[in-house]
Amino acid sequence: MAELKLDSPLQYLKGVGPQKAAAFEKAGLSTVQDLLFYLPRAYLDRTSVTPIRDVKVDQSATIVGQVKAHGMLHGKRRRYEVILQDDTGAIPLLWFQGLRFWERLFKKGMWFAATGTVSYFQGYQMVHPDLERLGDEGDQMIHAGRIIPVYPQTAELIKAGLSSKTIRRLTTFVLENLKDRIEDPLPVSEAERFALPDRHKAICKIHYPDDRAQVEACRRRMAFDELLELQYLVLRSRQEKTAARKGHSYAAPGERLRVFKERLAFELTSGQKKVVKEIFADLQSEHPMSRLLQGDVGCGKTVVAIIAALYVAENNLQTAFMAPTEILAEQHYRNWREPLQALGVNSALLTASTGKAEKETVAAACARGEVDILFGTHALIYDYVSFSRLGLVIIDEQHRFGVKQRGKLYKKGETPDLLVMTATPIPRTLALTLYGDLNISSIDTMPPGRKPIRTVWRYYSVRQRVYQFVRDDIGRGGQAYIIYPLIEKSDRVELENVEDAFADLSANEFAGLRVGMVHGRIKAKERDDVLARFRDRQLDILMATTVVEVGIDNPNATVMVIEHAERFGLAQLHQLRGRIGRGTRKATMVALAHPPISDIARRRLDYLVQATDGFKVAEADLELRGPGEIFGVRQSGVPEMRATRLSADADLLEGARSLVERLITDTKSLDSEYGRLYTYLQSLTAERMLAPFGG
Repeated sequence: MAELKLDSPLQYLKGVGPQKAAAFEKAGLSTVQDLLFYLPRAYLDRTSVTPIRDVKVDQSATIVGQVKAHGMLHGKRRRYEVILQDDTGAIPLLWFQGLRFWERLFKKGMWFAATGTVSYFQGYQMVHPDLERLGDEGDQMIHAGRIIPVYPQTAELIKAGLSSKTIRRLTTFVLENLKDRIEDPLPVSEAERFALPDRHKAICKIHYPDDRAQVEACRRRMAFDELLELQYLVLRSRQEKTAARKGHSYAAPGERLRVFKERLAFELTSGQKKVVKEIFADLQSEHPMSRLLQGDVGCGKTVVAIIAALYVAENNLQTAFMAPTEILAEQHYRNWREPLQALGVNSALLTASTGKAEKETVAAACARGEVDILFGTHALIYDYVSFSRLGLVIIDEQHRFGVKQRGKLYKKGETPDLLVMTATPIPRTLALTLYGDLNISSIDTMPPGRKPIRTVWRYYSVRQRVYQFVRDDIGRGGQAYIIYPLIEKSDRVELENVEDAFADLSANEFAGLRVGMVHGRIKAKERDDVLARFRDRQLDILMATTVVEVGIDNPNATVMVIEHAERFGLAQLHQLRGRIGRGTRKATMVALAHPPISDIARRRLDYLVQATDGFKVAEADLELRGPGEIFGVRQSGVPEMRATRLSADADLLEGARSLVERLITDTKSLDSEYGRLYTYLQSLTAERMLAPFGG
């Protein structure tokens, strides 16, 4: 091919071609520069490999060996077994899923590195380990002591033949033949302050480091670059919002608000009162509100949002209240319609399931200004929905919406105030990173009378005892949720599903009890009927998927059983747990795990048992999973953080934030080095829309 440069298309690298290039494209890689920024997820070297004879139960290990035998085993559960052997011994590797794939992959004599948690069942074994095929060359590299990178894999990459070994060959070729030097816009003094290598060296050595210490130094340099870009986006967004003026104003809170608070069946907690004051101050400001309201499951965020919407209605403005699911939007509308109507405040509901005639009626009334609060799902963003005088946008569980959805709703008004809510508390480091342009309110007190939820995790082999526990609790007047990962049986994964379980358990273990089922494919009317019957205590057990994760409120539910708990994230498990214990009775959550259980899944479940504070759960989940998976970074318009580890990079975050503040505050007095960095950040972010909230 022609001279190799950073913008050279990957398709023309030797051994790539159109098919592999298409797979790279799906993974977000189209140029040589993209490939160099595709960072290794792990490394293999002689120091990280454990001889097979030295492996220990319940400890993670990387082993390197040769395939001595392989084949399908039949029994209660079919499984594929591979015997991997090194100079010190042999160990079986087992897979219970994707059996046909493994059948085609292995041949006797092949070399592999396998990483996983060692378990014991009639001998040591590894279940569902991560694999890296080595071949003779790779094996020699490891045993020669060289550190080799292991790259993230997607189904498309694997299918196209782009294994970690193939990507390694391509990165090696690029680094040996690249004519361009990677530009480094960071002033030397800033790099020296944090002991960071220059950018070109960091990129080269993060792929092929000389030692483990160099890996960390290069990672920190890449992390600093990611944080710089992100902080520039966040702080520029804050700067723009500070300069904006809204075209509406607010009088002092009036009679309707006073009456509404008096009629509540409970008194607001100190945390709720504090947040209401913060929101009212924002609404009365000449600048549009941009506030994130966070709080643990069940802390009472919704009533605060309704109070804000009522204040908006008092000032002859409208509120759009967008929820992530029809169930939650309908519940908000049903719970608050009558109390609001009694005060002369009109509300309406709009979801995808709303009938065509009613959609037209609601949309027309909203456009005329006759609807004060419009509850709904993403249906609110459709073009046929307009507002006469939109004053406030409320977005519930905001990380579940994409940038365009949030932005389209926000633009239906002229600089409306914005309140976004999340029941996934955000650690301080992440809040500074992603939401530095938002003011953050936290409700840190729970309603009185709430008791801690007892949480345990067990292997699925004891499920009969768990089912008896459910029956006993129902006998004492409680109700139970049983949660499943799938709606129906899948050919791709062997997981419990709600439809088969409902047919089996309602006829056997739970015969004589009143059992209902909901999932995402059940029609809205039928689903609402089942939920209403459960709420009204006409059902004893509700079997469901995670469709009940947010917002379903039944104070009498005292037990939750999660099937395949090892497949759920920590924050999601905590959210599900929040569906029980909403009354005054003691509640219990049982997380049932199905082997194989990875080391990280075991850590998640252990932490779930120990922690009930949502803020601590969020910190742990951030460390275990990373910000992208928890808070929707990949759909929020912000750069993906591949190298950043917020739990370890607090100093880099503070440094990046401080540097960007200097750049955007003293723009006219920057010297040439800092001016170059400012220009670089401007051009890098010119096409990017931040809006993690739609502002």
